[in-house]
Amino acid sequence: MIAAACGVFAAFMVGMAYAAVPLYSWFCRTTGFGGVPQVASVAPAQMSDRKITVRFDANVGPGLPWRFEPERTSIEVRLGEVVTVFYKVTNLSERETAGQAAYNVAPPTAGTYFTKINCFCFTEQRLAPGEKREMAVVFYVDPVLTQDSEQNDLNTITLSYTFFPLRLPPPPLGARASRPHPEDAGGAPALPGGG
Repeated sequence: MIAAACGVFAAFMVGMAYAAVPLYSWFCRTTGFGGVPQVASVAPAQMSDRKITVRFDANVGPGLPWRFEPERTSIEVRLGEVVTVFYKVTNLSERETAGQAAYNVAPPTAGTYFTKINCFCFTEQRLAPGEKREMAVVFYVDPVLTQDSEQNDLNTITLSYTFFPLRLPPPPLGARASRPHPEDAGGAPALPGGG
């Protein structure tokens, strides 16, 4: 009986280990915990006279040959005002590349009030060699913020993005035979020691 209970408990713990990441992600998206912004499909019904500065930060992770920057580094917005801002991205390589943006809001407590309506970060981005693109973010800062006395001193929110590389699937065999990949052009690499 004790061995069966231990086995059930061990299976439960393994299951919880696998479920921890998606559950934590869901919790952060739902509550704004850890600076994760909220997502909405419509604008708020009201707007406040209170203004706040929103700063924009852009980063590129290792291995992704992109230049990524906001068109503006900051703007002042009224709480509840729907705003569209643009980021510029350029693929600096001579091959198609793909990336996915991770994002957060600072300070972390502001994530509850920072709401995105549309964002390039919701989908994978693929860029052709040398391609330049403008990508929009549509957001608002929820006017409910005025009801949170702990946020009375909040004057600035920073929206930060980091693009990370994604692996592209290999081209179909027919396309690969007609256009060899640059790494394939020289044949097999030489092995150390002449082997």
